[in-house]
Amino acid sequence: MTIPSNLSDSELLVQFRNPVTKEKAFTTLLKKYQEKLYWHVRRMVIEHEDANDVLQNVFIRVWNNLENFREDSQLYTWLYRIATNECLTYLEQQKKRSAVSLSEVETGLSNKIKADKHFDPNRLEWKLQLAIQQLPEKQRIVFNLRYYDEMPYEEMSRVLETSEGALKASYHHAVKKIEDYICNH
Repeated sequence: MTIPSNLSDSELLVQFRNPVTKEKAFTTLLKKYQEKLYWHVRRMVIEHEDANDVLQNVFIRVWNNLENFREDSQLYTWLYRIATNECLTYLEQQKKRSAVSLSEVETGLSNKIKADKHFDPNRLEWKLQLAIQQLPEKQRIVFNLRYYDEMPYEEMSRVLETSEGALKASYHHAVKKIEDYICNH
């Protein structure tokens, strides 16, 4: 039995809760959200291998908890919250593992960007990536969700469990810091 890929999230959840179609429903869900979640994670942890590791942890958590998802929010919001938390956990573990401060981990992320064989410091997209890595963690997350994922503040508020006003202020500060960085580098 195949599950159509165009099912709504609610229909996918019904299929997931049925033992006969559970695995196929999960596979369909993965196909539906994997790319968006990958890029969300990748922008936070930078390297492809690290992003894949984090994403694998995200999907394990989703598999283990999806049956109990209460649908208080959209499935998309819930998935982004799990992905964001897994990224933060990963970055925190990196910090502890290397016994360095978060700013040193962030410097390491900037160095990973510079190490890319296609890196060209004069190209705007590279300057943007380096500028984003200079942001404090929360501003970086807010900027990525808004700029790359075009997530509305209302949705972001549910993902990050923060008020819309605080998110707008955080985004505004992030944009200002990015503009300053790009203009001065």
